[in-house]
Amino acid sequence: MNRDHTKKDLQSPSTATEVETFLRQVAATPSRGPRGGRGRLIFAMDATASREPSWDRAAGIQAAMFHETGDLGGLEVQLCHYGGFQQFRASAWCGSPDELLPLMTRVRCAAGLTQIGRVLEHAAKEAGRGRVDALVFVGDCAEEELDGLAGQAGKLGLLGIPAFVFQEGRDPTAERAFREIARLSGGAWCPFDINSPRVLKDLLSAVAVFAAGGRQALVDFGRGRGGAVLQLTRQMKSDK
Repeated sequence: MNRDHTKKDLQSPSTATEVETFLRQVAATPSRGPRGGRGRLIFAMDATASREPSWDRAAGIQAAMFHETGDLGGLEVQLCHYGGFQQFRASAWCGSPDELLPLMTRVRCAAGLTQIGRVLEHAAKEAGRGRVDALVFVGDCAEEELDGLAGQAGKLGLLGIPAFVFQEGRDPTAERAFREIARLSGGAWCPFDINSPRVLKDLLSAVAVFAAGGRQALVDFGRGRGGAVLQLTRQMKSDK
């Protein structure tokens, strides 16, 4: 399958509305009630061959998620990834970037079909073992039947686990699937270009802050960060 799709910069005018929509949807996502301890976030990534050029950069970005949540009680992240022939891995829960980064740098991207359904299924099972505040998925392609993915995303919605989906590139089949996963789970979708790491870092951090501290923490984060995340504060004010 040809995955050499045209990419658009997340900061370009053509996607400015999509960034605003994503931020508004994050802001409107219900928190899961009183919080005790750290927020818990599943960070799932496509590690098939097409994503090899951007994997290392994404590995560096993830440290920001921990940094921004330190004052909120912290964050636990579980790395989940697939690649190659039916290879699917989920790590233990990590409480610091020093724990997570070595796991990411050991991953080698390999040709294979997408396994997004397994990611969604895993998130639901993990919620049966303990609290999961949100799922982040980063990928560029969807090769599975949409009906099956929609059913699994709907289950996450019932469990109160929003999926925040970041799409690298603009493959139309993937976009349709990713938008539905986000909508049915109660999360949000946004395209990105890995060559704009600052914006992606800020948006991932916004999701992490939401997972760790809820809506109010997200408001405070938006006020302090500026840039793309500042749009979040403005949207949240207008929604009140």
